Amino acid sequence: MFQPNNQFPIKSLAVQESSAMMQVDKNETSLVVEDEMQNGGFAQAESIIFYTKRLQDDLHLIGLKVKQHEENMKLLKSQKNKLEDSILDLQVILGKYHSSTTPTTANDDHSEKETTEKILQHEKSAAGILLQLKTRHGNRAADIPLTKDVVGIVAMLGKVDDDNLSRLLSEYLGLETMLAIVCKTYDGVKALEFYDNEGCINLSSGLHGLASSIGRTLEGRFLVICLENLRPYAGEFVHNDPQRRLDILKPRLPNGECPPGFLGYAVNMINVDSTNLFCLTASGHGLRETLFYSLFSRLQVYKTRVDMVHALPCITDGAISLDGGMIRRTGVFSLGNREEVEVKFPKLSAASGLPDSYLESERQISELKWRKERMLEDMKREQALWDNAKFNFERKKKDFLKFLADSSSYATQVTQHQILGAQSRLTSS
Repeated sequence: MFQPNNQFPIKSLAVQESSAMMQVDKNETSLVVEDEMQNGGFAQAESIIFYTKRLQDDLHLIGLKVKQHEENMKLLKSQKNKLEDSILDLQVILGKYHSSTTPTTANDDHSEKETTEKILQHEKSAAGILLQLKTRHGNRAADIPLTKDVVGIVAMLGKVDDDNLSRLLSEYLGLETMLAIVCKTYDGVKALEFYDNEGCINLSSGLHGLASSIGRTLEGRFLVICLENLRPYAGEFVHNDPQRRLDILKPRLPNGECPPGFLGYAVNMINVDSTNLFCLTASGHGLRETLFYSLFSRLQVYKTRVDMVHALPCITDGAISLDGGMIRRTGVFSLGNREEVEVKFPKLSAASGLPDSYLESERQISELKWRKERMLEDMKREQALWDNAKFNFERKKKDFLKFLADSSSYATQVTQHQILGAQSRLTSS
């Protein structure tokens, strides 16, 4: 910050002493001192004016930033309120649909219950412990910090139309993968297991501690899949498909034709619940293009082994056939009899055949909720920028007022010197 020059009295005294030694007339000395004071005063005045203008400009620019962040916050709050209103309107529509339809019967949900029971039989597994927690606490289990980021268990996140296909896809993935826990973020993964300073598992915290709290012991290893760390499918989706299936080109034989018996890609044969169809990750990717694409990639499904073998030239990521054939990946074949599958994907029930309008409303709600979450993050960042701009403005204003006070004090000092100089000239004359 600019500091006014307070050296004039010392400089004046030095000039007077010098003048006395040279025996110069006092009137001349007074005029010289006055002249130098005036010249120095002009220079100081120019510096004060320059710095004052600079501080004013800085204060103005920071003030504009404060105003801009304030306007941004108003806009974000307005958009958030509109999103909340839209979500509420759609939820009312879905509520009317539920009230106008008859309750589903127990048989409609039998396959899902069967899958749940099979998982619960693995009571010492991570998946079994999580399901026991849900059974005991219901929807409140999602509010427990440990499980707040958990999406679910692989076997419970998809359904298929055909029981035979369910067995084949489950066998292809294997029991360990079917029982894998799926989390949205890596923070959710870290919350499941803690370690001491020596790298050993802390059995009193995380999922191990949760198992102990319900009288269970978590044994062995378990898989956890982190959605945000998966490389998502980068292509397009099937147009106007409520299930948001991936628009993957059909395989082609060297002659350009699609292999006979080709039924589709496994990743598109999984039916995802409407609540999980859209916007799970921070970047807006759903389960199909993250989890199931990572598990199945471009796994092809054929009617028979003969069809599958005939299509070998265009199989890149493995294939299965409905009569039990399986190619794990290019050049790796699974032979022998089928394995008995303990845990399989639930079969799509009749109650799941919801109208497209219902699924579209569910998808819109999921999308709006995702946009609201992103907007809340934007509001947090904008609030921090706004607070910082207001802090800088107050600090700069304080500097400006102090500078004005210092400048005023200096101006008073210069004026006093000028008055004393004038009185000195009057006295000498």
